Amino acid sequence: MHNTKQYEIELIINPKLKHSYISISKDKKVIVKTPSRSQKYVANILEEKASWIAKKLQQVESIKLLDEAPLHSLEFLQSRVEHYSALMGLQYSQLKFRKMKRRWGSCSSQRVITLNKELLKLEQRLVDYVVVHELAHLTHMNHSKAFHALVEKHLPSSQTLRRELQTIRIG
Repeated sequence: MHNTKQYEIELIINPKLKHSYISISKDKKVIVKTPSRSQKYVANILEEKASWIAKKLQQVESIKLLDEAPLHSLEFLQSRVEHYSALMGLQYSQLKFRKMKRRWGSCSSQRVITLNKELLKLEQRLVDYVVVHELAHLTHMNHSKAFHALVEKHLPSSQTLRRELQTIRIG
């Protein structure tokens, strides 16, 4: 590990790699995976990607952690799904709840909606966005303009809510 003025670097040298990769960890560490042992090579990569690194570090800084205590119950989540399902005129086949590491929810082609239990810790407006988003997948199994128009029709502030959700770390 090296220290620079701006950030901490973890260098992982693997001769089997064909290319070099840079990532940012949750604890704001810059991880460089590379086949080369050359310090000059690594320094050049870091210099080339300096603006990208700065942008990603800023994004990590703005991430919020969820509170431990839930604000809602599973019955509340179910009631929001039922409310918007009726409002949007869309029927799902099954509703499931489970803990997911990277997603707030999902919708399968079998019309099964799965919601992350971490939604219990979010404000109702954010829960509603995830619910409407997943229900919209019953009509559009993609993220097309038509999909986003449907979400926006039922939640006019959907773009703002989506950006806010992106600043919250799951788990």
